[in-house]
Amino acid sequence: MKSSQVRRLQTRKVDKTRWVAERWQVQSQDHSGFQRIVQTLNELLSRESPDTFNSSWIQRRAPRCYRFIWKNVRTVFGAVDWDRVTCALERKFQRRWVPGRRRRSYVQYRNHAEVKLALKEHRAKLYVFLAPHDLADRRIRDIICVTLVRLAQYGNMSAKHEIMRLVGYTIDDWIDRHYFLSRWRGYDTEIRKHLERCIRRYRYTGSFLHYVFRTLECAGRGIKPLQAHSLDEPIFDGALSRIETIGQDPETNTLTIYRRHKGLQFRPE
Repeated sequence: MKSSQVRRLQTRKVDKTRWVAERWQVQSQDHSGFQRIVQTLNELLSRESPDTFNSSWIQRRAPRCYRFIWKNVRTVFGAVDWDRVTCALERKFQRRWVPGRRRRSYVQYRNHAEVKLALKEHRAKLYVFLAPHDLADRRIRDIICVTLVRLAQYGNMSAKHEIMRLVGYTIDDWIDRHYFLSRWRGYDTEIRKHLERCIRRYRYTGSFLHYVFRTLECAGRGIKPLQAHSLDEPIFDGALSRIETIGQDPETNTLTIYRRHKGLQFRPE
């Protein structure tokens, strides 16, 4: 695709996003009505117990709930906010949600205006990625994450960089606080790769950060923690320093750490 065509597509998408946001920004959401809708859906799901469900299932089985959601539960970009609906359901029903297949965007673009619009409501709350105070802060953090992840999945590279930057602060805090994640210290490139995969694969509408946490927890089981030592550190009862045990292998021309073996003889690790 020619660069001029890509620019026209991006401009058209920006204009459409701005128009939709302005149209739906003035709409207020009935909180009490939303709670009643969530309760109705929980009762319906508990009674019928489907293996999976989606928006079409809700439209057929609970048309009044569907109409309320379609009219009142919208994102800042004008789309129906199914993430908000499913996150409010009981946890056992959240895992049964199967969203419709989205048309994949093959044209990546950069639009920081979308990122600013997504963060506009919670701009003063970005500290939640460093030090959330309570459950409400963690809820706001999840909302910000899901909003930016959805933008990144649609191809917005600015949103992808922003979510990776913000979540990076949280991951650093996890590494300091959780022993089983401390082995990731020093593996910044691998962490970035796993985070990119989480952004690309995220479909479940639960907490994105919980998904990232579990991914790092499982993927880190085979990682060998990096150990930092001073080269001036005395070893072998102070007879040598660590730097004196480092030599170059004449066959492979690689640096090797030698261990003491039988007196003053050394063998490579």
